[in-house]
Amino acid sequence: MELKRILAGASLTKEQVAAIVTWIGADQQRFDELFCLFTTGSNRMVQRVAWPLSYCVIRHPGLIAPHYKIIIKLLTDPLQPAAVKRNILRLMDQGAVFPKKFHGQIMDYCFRIMEDPKEPIAARAFSMGILSQFADVYPEILPELKTIVELILPNASPGVKSRALKVLKK
Repeated sequence: MELKRILAGASLTKEQVAAIVTWIGADQQRFDELFCLFTTGSNRMVQRVAWPLSYCVIRHPGLIAPHYKIIIKLLTDPLQPAAVKRNILRLMDQGAVFPKKFHGQIMDYCFRIMEDPKEPIAARAFSMGILSQFADVYPEILPELKTIVELILPNASPGVKSRALKVLKK
């Protein structure tokens, strides 16, 4: 499959993303090829790669293991486009399990995202989901998580509100 050609096209469809994800499957070498485009491509290419990359990790979480440090660096880089951060948060929320040594950085970042009303809705919702998962391992974050969720709930968008109510129920 010619990943670069497909991803450089005029538009990227759901069908193309599904085909890329299927082609990569659990193949580490193919995933690494996609990841290379994610870290070295133009801004436009990186944003396009982020979508299938997140779905590959959701299906096969182990694929991201060799790239933990890079993912954390990209996530916390303020110069990264919103699409990149959103898709990294999606893969963290829906599949990837990161080693304990990264938990503090991830939780700190997610709390900052949730507190910032200028952050995109999806990023805030994914951050809430990630923190909810971490609360199972680190129950000491529950009071802070509950406080932030309660603060953002009154003015939250429907997407964030839905996730917030699920987190509070938990």
